[in-house]
Amino acid sequence: MRGVLRFAPLLLLLGVTAAEAQEPLKLPDIDLIRVRKAARIMELWSADRLVHVIEHIQLGDEPVGPKRFEGDERTPEGRYVIDWANPNSAYHLSLHISYPNAADRAFAAGQGRSPGGMIMIHGQPNAWPAGRVPGDWTDGCIAVSDEEIEALWEAVPDGTPIEIEP
Repeated sequence: MRGVLRFAPLLLLLGVTAAEAQEPLKLPDIDLIRVRKAARIMELWSADRLVHVIEHIQLGDEPVGPKRFEGDERTPEGRYVIDWANPNSAYHLSLHISYPNAADRAFAAGQGRSPGGMIMIHGQPNAWPAGRVPGDWTDGCIAVSDEEIEALWEAVPDGTPIEIEP
């Protein structure tokens, strides 16, 4: 609170009151992520309770249908885990999704193709000036705002299950 009061005169000059200043998004420890692709939402669960919904998630350029092959620009569907985090991402932080699983690899191999990989939940591109890139734009990842990935970064440990639904 002390920091807000110190900047109160500046905020008033800018036409912003202390009531309008938003606190950063804080989440409890998340133990399940559920993505509903068609609705463009990410549900965050803690202790069997829905604690937050991230709206307006951004998906691959071809968002309908499951990811099958490298380069299809689709976001996977199925049950995976968050298995590592990348603080040096080309995007504002990123959390790796364990795609492809054994079934994904077997399907792609049966077609003589690669399933692809490096599917992440991440923020916006580091070089992006402000806000969000418009529309679905990833190569199959799930993009959220920079503020949202910062909150996820703090609340989602390795091993957290992620269910990605059509």
